[in-house]
Amino acid sequence: MNLFDQISEDIKTAMKAREKVRLEALRGIKKEFLEAKTAPGANGELTDEAAVKILVKLAKQRRESAKIYEDNNRPELAANELAEMAVIEEYLPKKLSAEELDSELKAIIAEVGATTPADMGKVMGVATKKLAGRADGRDISARVKALLA
Repeated sequence: MNLFDQISEDIKTAMKAREKVRLEALRGIKKEFLEAKTAPGANGELTDEAAVKILVKLAKQRRESAKIYEDNNRPELAANELAEMAVIEEYLPKKLSAEELDSELKAIIAEVGATTPADMGKVMGVATKKLAGRADGRDISARVKALLA
């Protein structure tokens, strides 16, 4: 079962269980999936890779919104955003630990043949594609800088 079908099934489950926050988060995910499937140039299909990119984007949006709400002293709205973010993250691949991230990046650096910080762009291009959804871009960038320095 692909992510689109899984989300559709989980919406039904959340409706039956009357889980309001979960239902809102899942409906938001499905809306984004449907927009991606029907976008100009799309072939009506949504691959799991494209779905993961959408989920990463949605989780990041929720995280940023929660921070803004916290900065503006609105903890109840921040809590709602964080709850939706938790639902979205259930569908993302498991995050890499620091050690796993380092080993993956070392392999990518060796594969690309990077030796100096000037080669960071080459490494980042490959790393962001390979590690999409499993590591945050800022974490990848920081570790690549450290490894190439």
